Amino acid sequence: MTKNLLLDTAILLALAILGVIAYKLAPLFNPQTDVTLPLSSCQLSEQACVATLPDGMQIEFSIEPRPIPALQALQLRASIRGGEVRKLEVDFTGTEMKMGYNRPALEKLPDGRFSGQASLPVCITGRMEWHATLLVDTGKALVAVPFRFLIGH
Repeated sequence: MTKNLLLDTAILLALAILGVIAYKLAPLFNPQTDVTLPLSSCQLSEQACVATLPDGMQIEFSIEPRPIPALQALQLRASIRGGEVRKLEVDFTGTEMKMGYNRPALEKLPDGRFSGQASLPVCITGRMEWHATLLVDTGKALVAVPFRFLIGH
């Protein structure tokens, strides 16, 4: 009886610890944004895309080369007009299947632009739709700006 009680207690403790870890890591995988803009109709695989934030600031974002390849280095660029951005990250997610955590932070350049690199995994042949969600930290709010693009043939 004591052995079973001890085992049950250890299992409950392990589950509680796992719950706390999941709770602490949840913002990493799903950041709590203040504002989420609607998904843009602009295709990053064809051109640079522009979005206007609620405060009037505009952000232009591009991924090169085009068409966007999988398993190759991608150059990420963003430029800001009409405001300041403290931090900019790009959260990549596959729309048809989860492809793991992929959120590079872009480096702020002296002229106010942002730049960085990323690569996308692939596990299927053919075309795959992706979302690139810019996480824009203005100092006043964290704004999510989602775009879509295709890779593959």
